[in-house]
Amino acid sequence: MLVATCRIQLSLNGVTSLKDKRRIVQSIVQRIRNQFHITIAEIEHQDVWQTAVLGMAMVGNDRSFLHGGLEKVVSWLELNRPDCYIVEYQIEFR
Repeated sequence: MLVATCRIQLSLNGVTSLKDKRRIVQSIVQRIRNQFHITIAEIEHQDVWQTAVLGMAMVGNDRSFLHGGLEKVVSWLELNRPDCYIVEYQIEFR
């Protein structure tokens, strides 16, 4: 069994309050959960307005399938959320 994790740091343009940030992050988390059926949560910088860090995880037997699945999520974010710039992301296996 392999566990693949992905950490994505986002820059949220135009956010002026924690309420705005939470609305955007909750929308992203819900859409990714529903579309990709993976575990995702905000893991760092909960009190910083214009930065969000999301953590995701997938479990499986095939390393390339897991890597591809997490890459699809990153690509989806780039295409569907132009208001959220991806600063960096890392995929790791455990």
